[in-house]
Amino acid sequence: MKITDIRAVRVNFPAPSAGTKPRRKSWAETAEVANPMSWYPRVKRHRSLWTPNRWGSTWCKVTLEDGTWGLGLTDNGRVSAAIIDDHIAPNLIGEDGLAIERLADMMFRLTKPYGSVGLAAYAVSAVDLALWDAKGKLLGQPVYSLIGGAQKERQFCYSTGNDLDWFKELGFRAFKIACPYGPADGLDGLRKNEEMVAEARELVGDETELMLDCWMALDIEYTVRLAETLRPYRLKWMEECLLSEDLDGHVEVRQRIPWQTLSTGEHWYTHMPFQWALRHNVVDILQPDINWCGGLSTCLKIAAAADAAGKKVILHGGGRNPFGQHFTHAIACAPWLEYYIATAPGVPLSEATGIPGNAFAEDGWLIPSDAPGFGLEIPEEWIESYF
Repeated sequence: MKITDIRAVRVNFPAPSAGTKPRRKSWAETAEVANPMSWYPRVKRHRSLWTPNRWGSTWCKVTLEDGTWGLGLTDNGRVSAAIIDDHIAPNLIGEDGLAIERLADMMFRLTKPYGSVGLAAYAVSAVDLALWDAKGKLLGQPVYSLIGGAQKERQFCYSTGNDLDWFKELGFRAFKIACPYGPADGLDGLRKNEEMVAEARELVGDETELMLDCWMALDIEYTVRLAETLRPYRLKWMEECLLSEDLDGHVEVRQRIPWQTLSTGEHWYTHMPFQWALRHNVVDILQPDINWCGGLSTCLKIAAAADAAGKKVILHGGGRNPFGQHFTHAIACAPWLEYYIATAPGVPLSEATGIPGNAFAEDGWLIPSDAPGFGLEIPEEWIESYF
């Protein structure tokens, strides 16, 4: 079944109807979050002050010769869209759309002139996910059936965000909070981090899991000191403490705090950094982003390597879109889903699903759609070319 068209597209979702009135503003609007730019006061407080938010999302639509079409999603807007339209599409149109392993390998190799990692991997992810969606629709099967079938009856979700009282009320039993301070804040920041974690542990109780997301904000010394300071609060893991490129730093952190479970990977692209991490035993939980790292095909390679090494894969942000849900539903070494919540307390998760057809967490558990493909309920009339 040959590919007849690949293009970057926009999806024009209908305007949301009036929903539940929030109780207060979301943590995503009010909380300080440590980040790589925390050394610079003008943009210190939150990553939204310096990230390219105007780029937005990019969808990719792949069409097969019988008219079957699929959709994939990624970030970085017009940059990803240009790579899809200008480079990937001309090289893949005419290929067998069901030979996804071949197509994934082609995309990995053909982006080499400008680097298969980073922005190229975002574009590849959208195309790869669209191919899987089209294949599922063509065969009348949910994508999780194409990659081994349902391995679990339902998926355990942990919440990400700092509105812990609300997340607890929603029924979550595992919680990840954002670290507010880093090396730029000195000893005072270290003390404030401990105060926040102590309050969080008291709020969620001793019978739940608590994790800390550091979002590339720390250095080696601060990571070690923070881990030692927070040891009494029994963090299940500390996440993405270092800049993603600091490979030697990952080795040293592992050596200096061997007792602390470590996770990272949302800013690693292609399968190769994950293979390196497994070979050097620097991380316990791998966290690729299925919309960024190269798509489902890349995540399957990562999962196979992790399973062979006795490690776990917990996707970055996988619970809020059907792509991550389908992967997790089928993969044995992927025990949990991350469920990021930026909507304000009081607003039900059913009003914040974002993508029609997307399942949402209930009492901390989730069951993905069993409709063909990824179960997206997006009619073709909502779709227009990106450019």
